Amino acid sequence: MSQFGKIRWYNGSKGSGTIIPDSGGDVLPFRRSDLQDNAEPKTDERYSYDTSDAIGGRKRAINLRRQSESQTVEQQARAQRG
Repeated sequence: MSQFGKIRWYNGSKGSGTIIPDSGGDVLPFRRSDLQDNAEPKTDERYSYDTSDAIGGRKRAINLRRQSESQTVEQQARAQRG
């Protein structure tokens, strides 16, 4: 099930960053390879994502997809329900 959040930071040189979940909880790390498009994310951009357990059991964000500003709250809720 997809979740939503905003990019906290991204370092293009290292190819890694973090995303803050809208629902609260821990900030999740992600890698460049987890992005679904080639554009580098910017701070505060909204993304949908899935989660996966990383080594050591810590969760990380995967399958990050940029969300358009025109996407409504209803569309986001529908996407979260599946």
